[in-house]
Amino acid sequence: MFPPRPTELLHLLLKSEIAAGDFVIDATAGNGHDTAFLAKVAGETGKVLAIDVQAQAIESTAARLESEGLRDRVKLHHGCHTNLADFAGGKSPTAIIFNLGYLPGGDHGVITRTENTLQALEAASEILRPAGILAVICYPGHDGGGEEAAAVEDFIASLATHRTARYGMLAAEKPAPFLLLSRKSG
Repeated sequence: MFPPRPTELLHLLLKSEIAAGDFVIDATAGNGHDTAFLAKVAGETGKVLAIDVQAQAIESTAARLESEGLRDRVKLHHGCHTNLADFAGGKSPTAIIFNLGYLPGGDHGVITRTENTLQALEAASEILRPAGILAVICYPGHDGGGEEAAAVEDFIASLATHRTARYGMLAAEKPAPFLLLSRKSG
């Protein structure tokens, strides 16, 4: 599909940034699409940490990983992404992905919350290794999504140690999802 959806673009760009053996984080596991992608590119020697606050998301991600033969590469945490630094255990990841909003196929009333997301992004920017990638897909089209997207964009733009680009559709019927892709200096 052209232009690519934000998740497709993110995966395309990260393929050349993540090497076999790298440590990476999916801060919002959802249905496991990003987690499985990270497990594939980090390879058999890589380590993936996937976090989600919803038990349904952790179960769905585990099932996807199992079906793709990737379960042994991923450590799943049922918890809030605000704790990602604790879950990382002192390791500095090559990349951290956030795919905000709600769980597709789940309760659309359960969404990522601006205050939690900003706290998690602060932690992510601190633990990310030099030259690491911080990626956030924002969904401004649902209730609460516009506020969160604007706050996330402002936060990432304020990171003096990062260079950031924004990718998204123009002239969409409703506010379209967009990707914020940021590289930490170093």
